[in-house]
Amino acid sequence: MALIIGSAGAALFWAIGFPAALLTGPATAVSIATILGVRCIIPPALRDGVFLLIGVSIGSTVTPEVISTAMAWPLSLAVLLVTLVFVLVFAMIALERIFRFDRMTAMLSATPGHLSYVLGLSTDMGADVPRVALVQSMRVLLLTLVVPVLVALWGVEGTSQLADRGMIAIWGLALIFPLSLALGWVLKRLQIPAPLLLGAMAVSALGQASDLTPGALPAWVIGAAFIAMGSLIGTRFIGVDRAGLLGALMAGLVCTFIACGVAALGAVLASEIVGLPPAVLLLAFAPGGVEVMAAIAIETGLEPAFVAAHHVFRLLALTVMVPVMVVWARRG
Repeated sequence: MALIIGSAGAALFWAIGFPAALLTGPATAVSIATILGVRCIIPPALRDGVFLLIGVSIGSTVTPEVISTAMAWPLSLAVLLVTLVFVLVFAMIALERIFRFDRMTAMLSATPGHLSYVLGLSTDMGADVPRVALVQSMRVLLLTLVVPVLVALWGVEGTSQLADRGMIAIWGLALIFPLSLALGWVLKRLQIPAPLLLGAMAVSALGQASDLTPGALPAWVIGAAFIAMGSLIGTRFIGVDRAGLLGALMAGLVCTFIACGVAALGAVLASEIVGLPPAVLLLAFAPGGVEVMAAIAIETGLEPAFVAAHHVFRLLALTVMVPVMVVWARRG
């Protein structure tokens, strides 16, 4: 049911010309359906398969040009770290003063990413867990819808699919997928964020760099993965408290506005440092899900490897930042 509704949403958004329609359409349609009570579920096995496919697709974009820009990445990562602090502080203040969140709930709701980690802390710290979950889910959905629009308004026209380098051979896929699963399992044991996506991305990138498994996945496979990814975002609203939905929507809108504004300013600054279009840096800085932002980067053709690397760094940085903020919030 989730995929049927998601496919219909993708078709509608494609027909009206909405940016990144294969992601934004399903996310919107399935979110509405789940809020209305329709039972929409993406099985864990399918979810993991989607992450693998997107990871392989990202890895296939690791070209010599991308590698050459890596020399400038530490500088853009530093700018990203500053934007994280500003987003968290400004959004927390807004949630406290406008929506009357308590300090701990506001801080955890304002955290720009790392949802599972944040919800775990919310339970331990006695925060309002349903409120945190609602605001965080709304943030992911709104960023999925807003970021492609901002990229389009910025005047950067990406391609609907990656440059044609031919398809990966069947034997290449037979090598990539088992190795990706194995590396993803190792990364999961090490509690690394988005382990399957990162494992597949690393294995695919090594295969491309060594010319052992050259080529890309078929466009229809990636398109199907995008639809499933968008549908997965919509399923976050299963069992949502409708009474608190309007308040969460407004709080999520405020947090998204702050996040996009700070990310856009950081993108303009960092684009001057790394020599890439601001739209690329906006995708790298916008605090949406790493899988979602990477998928948007693939669909628009805007440096997916660069974008994914920055989102992984964001999650790792939040792993350190959030406990420090929790201690500060408890003292407050």
